[in-house]
Amino acid sequence: MRMRAVELRGILTRLGPTFVKIGQGLSTRPDICPPEFLEELSELQDALPTFPDAEAFSCIEKELELPLESIFSAISPSPIAAASLGQVYKARLKYSGQVVAVKVQRPRIEEAIGLDFYLLRGLGFLINKYVDFISSDVVALMDEFARRVYQELNYVQEGQNARRFKKLYADRQDILVPDIFWDYTSVKVLTMDWVDGVKLNEQEAIEKQGLKLLDLVNTGIQCSLRQLLEYGYFHADPHPGNLLATPEGKLAFLDFGMMSETPEEARCAIIGHIVHMVNRDYEAMARDYYALDFLSSDVDVSPIVPALKNFFDDALNSTVSELNFKTIVDGLGAVLYQYPFDVPAYYALILRSLTVLEGLALYADPNFKVLAASYPYFAKRLLTDPNPYLRDALIELLFKDGRFRWNRLENLLVQGRQDRDFTTKEALQPVLKLLLDPEGEELRVLVVKEAVYVTEAVVLGTMINSYNSIPEFMRTLISNGNPIGPFKLNHDEQERMLELRDRVFRIWSLLRSSENFDPSLLQPILQVLQEPEARNLGNRVVGGVTQRLAARLLQQILRSPVGVSSQ
Repeated sequence: MRMRAVELRGILTRLGPTFVKIGQGLSTRPDICPPEFLEELSELQDALPTFPDAEAFSCIEKELELPLESIFSAISPSPIAAASLGQVYKARLKYSGQVVAVKVQRPRIEEAIGLDFYLLRGLGFLINKYVDFISSDVVALMDEFARRVYQELNYVQEGQNARRFKKLYADRQDILVPDIFWDYTSVKVLTMDWVDGVKLNEQEAIEKQGLKLLDLVNTGIQCSLRQLLEYGYFHADPHPGNLLATPEGKLAFLDFGMMSETPEEARCAIIGHIVHMVNRDYEAMARDYYALDFLSSDVDVSPIVPALKNFFDDALNSTVSELNFKTIVDGLGAVLYQYPFDVPAYYALILRSLTVLEGLALYADPNFKVLAASYPYFAKRLLTDPNPYLRDALIELLFKDGRFRWNRLENLLVQGRQDRDFTTKEALQPVLKLLLDPEGEELRVLVVKEAVYVTEAVVLGTMINSYNSIPEFMRTLISNGNPIGPFKLNHDEQERMLELRDRVFRIWSLLRSSENFDPSLLQPILQVLQEPEARNLGNRVVGGVTQRLAARLLQQILRSPVGVSSQ
């Protein structure tokens, strides 16, 4: 096994940078490759054969148009690391004394990559023409991959990518993105801050520093979710060589050559897709593929619904959080092959990004589930994002058959509170705005009905508790001997009402116990409740509660004596 692993690494290395990138992807999948292969393929991340140092130093001088000794007071005589497209030296800037990493591009790399993609593209034409079970346009995917790789060859572009990534995501204390030194950067030379750290697949070394690998992977997952679903600009090549654990416990991102973007419509559709999966709404899941740009609008999705149902009904026998990402990808992959899907290139890069992170987590915990770790982010977005698509998804999640599912709201709040960006103010304000929107009559009807149920549960629940707390002989007198008490409710009805009341109280407690809860946060809500629609809504709730309690009172007055049938 070891011999074959070494042989495969050698073959991929000789084939060149394009195939090295394939090997890098495999090196992070312990669920696909045996340990011997993982260990050997991980060498492809930063331990590839180097090119002569004299060529590298000559390239630096030529690109920066300065002698080496006028730029650096010291530079490592040999590379610290060698990757698919270049190799890295450790140096000290002469003017400031700062320690930097200097990446120098491999000579004649454009020709090598060009030949790779020329051959792979030719293979893609053959696959498109003769392989029926692959419905995606392989040539288009090759072209997109080639475009990303060629972007990596422009180190000025990579520096700009790093600057944009830092601006969007390095506001978090646990994320580190190195600064670029533009005076010493060109198309083939990139100079940036030196980052001391340990690769994420070196668990033992990480734990020796007193850090936990799963904490770092979870930081990576939360940052990736922001990249994919919040701003849409994401790191498309997060192999362990590009992710370091710093001694301070930060997660450092390196190598910003391969980046991609998620279209805005797709960001919301992905979150909506998760909601529809939780609800087992397979028709809505099938329609999501229009927004995700998997299907053209003229394709009928009805035949896809049974295939989704067959896979997910079986997969969801356990809770959604128990699913791992690979299970979903494999299952959806089987569906994709059967129907005329055209998977966009950005989606393939998303899958690669998330499967790499899940692969890293599996090093530390074979039972790790990306979806479970992602739940707090999804919950926070659903509760706080005013985007109309996500607001509709929230309504779908919370209402079913005209009733409000309080357990779902409680779960969302419990999960959402685990996200550091969750605030009570953001969760409440958009919901009220939606409720009072002129177009929200259908929602108002549902809310009025539920508000009546809740108010009744609180009032009668309190009365039931008070009744149950008094001595038994007094309860007998009050109920006139009726075994179901004075409230005309059997045991099951009382239990349901008390359960509803207690759940509502728990939800209110969750909101109040939020770290950022402050009574002043309710001021915007009070302003909203001054609007005409809100006063009308309140009147309808009061009217409904009055009717329900009046009906209960009438039942009490007219109820039959003990022992006489009420039929």
